[in-house]
Amino acid sequence: MSDKLKWGVLSTAGIGMRKVIPGMKKSELVTVQAIASRDAAKAAAAAEKLQIPVSYGSYEELLADPEIDAIYNPLPVNMHVDWSIRAMEAGKHVLCEKPIAMSAEEAARLIDARERTGKQVLEAVMVRQHPQWLRVAEIIRSGEIGEVCLMQTTMSFFNDDPNNIRNIAEVGGGALYDVGCYALFLSRFVFNAEPQQVVAISDIDPNMHTDRLMSGIIDFGNGRQLSFTCGTQLARFQTVQIIGRKGRIEVPVSLNAPQGEEVTITIDADGTNDPAQMRHEVIAASDQYTLQADLAARVFRGETPAEYPIENAVNNMAAIDALYRSAKSHTWEKVASI
Repeated sequence: MSDKLKWGVLSTAGIGMRKVIPGMKKSELVTVQAIASRDAAKAAAAAEKLQIPVSYGSYEELLADPEIDAIYNPLPVNMHVDWSIRAMEAGKHVLCEKPIAMSAEEAARLIDARERTGKQVLEAVMVRQHPQWLRVAEIIRSGEIGEVCLMQTTMSFFNDDPNNIRNIAEVGGGALYDVGCYALFLSRFVFNAEPQQVVAISDIDPNMHTDRLMSGIIDFGNGRQLSFTCGTQLARFQTVQIIGRKGRIEVPVSLNAPQGEEVTITIDADGTNDPAQMRHEVIAASDQYTLQADLAARVFRGETPAEYPIENAVNNMAAIDALYRSAKSHTWEKVASI
């Protein structure tokens, strides 16, 4: 391995400051070299807080830095595609926060940009790298719980601040974009298939015009379904149930696994629903954001192919598009996967 891959961070967004950058800084494969904000003072403060060597008062200055190999893009959703493309055109690989775009059509522009520039662009879906989800996949493949036919998820938190980016519709706020997208990521991961059709119902905040509550059913065909609920004005909660013909797996801390701490998954292999017979597997401590950075670095260096190329992100957006259509049409909508 040559020198570490040098990263620049495009904005001082909260997810980057609290979770992603601290995780990246633990990596032996990358170094966070620079951070940018439209406010030079804010960029400088962030750089000092996180011990990042260089700060820039504009995104353009960061993209022009010849020392930077890759960009982490945690900008608002409506800015993801344009700035990721600008980074690729500047000769940088890109790891972009989820959801990748406001629509599948918009996300598909990244495929063309990758082909045109020769630079990789990946969606930051940290859960797919966490050992608990790799273990879940291993159990499913082993056949221990039988054929998996049903997945159920609930993901919620409370935030009714109209100035918070999660509650601003035009920039990509709302429950489905923010946390419901994970239900789609994980169900596609578990079933190893693309959804065929969806049906959904939503509750729209009358003032902020975002979906503050959405529930849906995702049909993967062959008797496989996801049922999910996501909300932005409910008590904080998350859980995933994966139910097979013989048994089930419960992942109680499905998204926000504590960085550097153990987590536990529960396996009811025989479907007895008897707590005395359930198996509780402790998954060793890890930081899914460090693992995400490591994998991105290997892909960007050409050491491993992208297991989840940008086409995967486009397909996730296609399912999100269909759910929003269904919430308005009140009927089943087809998913236009590529």
